[in-house]
Amino acid sequence: MPRRAWLMGAMGVASLVWGGLGRARAAQTAPPAPACPPLLQHRFERLQDEQPQDLCQYAGRVVLVVNTASFCGFTGQYRGLEALHRQYEHEGLVVLGFPANNFGNQEPGSNQQIAEFCENTFGVQFPMFVKTDVVGPNTNPLFQQLAQITGERPRWNFHKYLISRDGATVLSYGSMVSPDNRRFRADLQRLLREGRG
Repeated sequence: MPRRAWLMGAMGVASLVWGGLGRARAAQTAPPAPACPPLLQHRFERLQDEQPQDLCQYAGRVVLVVNTASFCGFTGQYRGLEALHRQYEHEGLVVLGFPANNFGNQEPGSNQQIAEFCENTFGVQFPMFVKTDVVGPNTNPLFQQLAQITGERPRWNFHKYLISRDGATVLSYGSMVSPDNRRFRADLQRLLREGRG
């Protein structure tokens, strides 16, 4: 084999070897994706465009699940929920809103009407999902699990479930507990500290 061809071949092999080592090294140093806890192994349609969303995208974060309504005495809590979202998002919190018409017919509108109300009235930016049932025979599977784990089903709009990063801890708060409640805030800050990578 001519010397030039031999050198070119050897350089190609070396390049492949070193390239492979580089990829292997990068794979070793990349942090592993957090495991998706069973509580988040659900898909729901997004409120704004009804596109399916996998809740596993929130694995490794502290998740606050809230059933919401547009015409309730507690509807003003949207403002506090959005403030929580903005304050703690970079520390690992995500707020997930689930509009429901299960209590007092206080969420009668379409998904589009709900989305417009949330954005225009309260500037809601945290993830919201299409209208669902949170109690009764058609309860969505996430709320079924949350009720089984905590022993508490929502009794009214704006019930809150706080889920730890690994999904092992779920705390439940009634509608009267506002997003700026001192005990709720202390629990949230504790869960944000725990399991932080």
